Amino acid sequence: MSKAPSEIQRAPITPESRESEPRHEQILTAPGAPSPAVRTAPAPTEAPAPAKSRDAYFDNVKYLAIVLVAVAHSWEPVMEGSRATRALYMVVYTFHMPAFILVSGYFSRSFNLSAPKVKRLVTGVAVPYVLFETAYSLFKRYAGGEGDAPITLLDPLFLTWFLIALFIWRVTTPIWQSLRHPLPVALLIAALASVSPGIGDDLDLQRVCQLLPFFVLGLLMKPEHFQLIRRREVRMLAVPLFAATLAFAYWIAPHMRLGWFYRSDSAQELDFQWWAGPVMTLAMFGCALVLTVAFLALVPRRHMWFTVLGAGTICGYLLHGFLIRGADYFGLFERYEWLSGPVGLVLLSLVAAVAVTLLCTPPVRRALRFATEPDMNWAFRKTPAKR
Repeated sequence: MSKAPSEIQRAPITPESRESEPRHEQILTAPGAPSPAVRTAPAPTEAPAPAKSRDAYFDNVKYLAIVLVAVAHSWEPVMEGSRATRALYMVVYTFHMPAFILVSGYFSRSFNLSAPKVKRLVTGVAVPYVLFETAYSLFKRYAGGEGDAPITLLDPLFLTWFLIALFIWRVTTPIWQSLRHPLPVALLIAALASVSPGIGDDLDLQRVCQLLPFFVLGLLMKPEHFQLIRRREVRMLAVPLFAATLAFAYWIAPHMRLGWFYRSDSAQELDFQWWAGPVMTLAMFGCALVLTVAFLALVPRRHMWFTVLGAGTICGYLLHGFLIRGADYFGLFERYEWLSGPVGLVLLSLVAAVAVTLLCTPPVRRALRFATEPDMNWAFRKTPAKR
């Protein structure tokens, strides 16, 4: 899915407290719980608060998820004719974006329309969207040889849709938190969107609506829910669950329309009867939720060699698309047909995983900070000091 797809920080959030604040409300960075040392006796009121460390578990989640995104994108140009690759692709696309969105919702629980939060939303989500949407448009125009390709902010290209979706979801967070039953309402909106071809492509609202339930579910999650997910019993069930899912995907792969996984079209646009939209909305939500839980259960809780990369997944997410599209524009997949074979698919997967790993490293994050974490104090009024 070329339309796939997460968060960078400034004020850490503690999963133990709903009121605690994320270090930066952006995609693919979900600051975590404080270290045990931080949970000791509170500091005196006149002393500065102790620094809070990131939660290794959520950094691991983000890194492993972005690797799955990049690897699945590398399969798209060469998976035709390979039933096994198509099945793997279907399994990954069932849960990788829902997992991102659920975690994004979880770390958006403290969002409100206060001046500091709005500033973070604009600088951490809206500005990167404008910059990278423009960059992908220019890349398509000059590297892709489409000289008439327009530069538009209303029709997101490739993976930039997630930025505008996150902006919309976060802005509406106070609404979802005020409703008595927000998840059923979100599922109803998703079902209605699946039978509404008139929504069109503007701001990718079709996908925004159909994936909304995962963000709302994340808003409803509490730290104890993640503790339940990480129990030993759940981890033991996760592996056979993925194996059974892969076997089922292999069986159904030749007959399944990939459009259902992208959630960017209505049932009518996929050449199905209207009633298939709500049915598939609920079915895909259930399947995605089960696989997301299994994925979250298998993620290591301890600090790993790749944990530090979790803070830079915004860079890996936004930059790896240039590599995938660039290879396609320059005819790499057509020139080397052997890439569609087993050896080629393994090689592509390894290259994609290594590339996105490098793009998540601290040097890349620092170099890209002007676009992903712009300061922009000049654009905002100073917040008056509290008395």
